[in-house]
Amino acid sequence: MRFLLVEDNRQLASAILDRLAIDGHVVDHAEDLATAEEYTSTTDYDLILLDIMLPDGDGRSFLNAERARGKNTPVIVLTARSEVSDRVGALDMGADDYIAKPFDFSELEARCRAVLRRRTGTATNTIRFGQVALDALAGTLSNGSKVIELRNRELRLLEVFFGAPGQIIPKSKLVDRLFSYDEDVSENAIEVYVGRVRRHLEGSDVSIVTVRGLGYRLAVP
Repeated sequence: MRFLLVEDNRQLASAILDRLAIDGHVVDHAEDLATAEEYTSTTDYDLILLDIMLPDGDGRSFLNAERARGKNTPVIVLTARSEVSDRVGALDMGADDYIAKPFDFSELEARCRAVLRRRTGTATNTIRFGQVALDALAGTLSNGSKVIELRNRELRLLEVFFGAPGQIIPKSKLVDRLFSYDEDVSENAIEVYVGRVRRHLEGSDVSIVTVRGLGYRLAVP
């Protein structure tokens, strides 16, 4: 998944970035609203972690503007404010959840998973197609009787395909989902990861099909 973290506290931001990187997520970091707006104007994110008090304004104004533009990217508000009215206000503006500072990173991770499950309409961390099952929390792919431990980018690549079965996904979108702005990669890198994932799916009724000139498609029974 590709996240955007909008947080001006560099120490906290660094800790969050490190923790989410361990989980295999790609995270872009904006220290102010202007940078956040620049990022969201060019990139579609799976989730936004949004601080309220920022150097150039209130994070709630950014949230309100995103919703006014019709963007429904899930947003979790990070707030040091304990007043109920502040939390209710953020939720009424379109936030999907909030977490009060200081927080435990395991709780933040759990809230991210819960918000993403709600958006995809799933009640568990496991997605099944035919003979295979992807467990995003455990980081495994079950193919018949085999349970395969996935590397981070293999897991995130499968999440993209399993989230859009049957749809053609261009290489450029896969690069966008798997790599941050700081990483200089070519679309050829995607071919390497797709090759690895295809091997994991061998022998099952699920496959990744190349659509020449357009991208890839997850073929499911």
